[in-house]
Amino acid sequence: MKRMTVDELYEYLCSPLFLDEKSGNIFYNYYIYQYPASQEYEMRRQIQEFKQKLERPTNFVNALVLDLFRVFCEYLQNEKFGDTSLLEDTFEGDRLHPDMVTTELTSEANSDNFIRFVRDKIEAHMALNDGYNKPYVFIHGIGKMFPYLRTNVFLTRYEKYNDTSRYKIILFYPGHQEGNSFSLFDILEDSHTYRAILLVNK
Repeated sequence: MKRMTVDELYEYLCSPLFLDEKSGNIFYNYYIYQYPASQEYEMRRQIQEFKQKLERPTNFVNALVLDLFRVFCEYLQNEKFGDTSLLEDTFEGDRLHPDMVTTELTSEANSDNFIRFVRDKIEAHMALNDGYNKPYVFIHGIGKMFPYLRTNVFLTRYEKYNDTSRYKIILFYPGHQEGNSFSLFDILEDSHTYRAILLVNK
């Protein structure tokens, strides 16, 4: 097996069978596309290009794109302590007590509150009455969430909110697989990714 090229991935995303949100594994709708960490910025651009091209009349797909790190920052901004947001409190605390801030951010990133925040964004997208099909949720930025949140933990915690009959989650992962483990940035062990299907050429 070898990694799909970007062009091959786009062709796969456009294939009628994969576009059917009910196709594939009926229990697990997590898919992972791995790419070299050195191509991070190019991959971000490519994801936006995927979205734009999928919106054309030939596909008529409105894919939701979530930068998980930006979503996390938005979540922290919305969490208030009096007149101060958790994000603002984090900036101040990082200057004075960086270790405590790391612990707090890890706790928040792994919390059910944050996972529900992600779920709410997906549900809001699915509820849009724009006439488009919505079979895909593209998630990137998982590398920027390290060490606060690991891929397998995020996917495991999201599972109870997941609706496999409505959409597929495509997670873009900067790294590669080594046996049963993933290597984030091609150097950091990231544990086995929970029940996810690798997008590869067989």
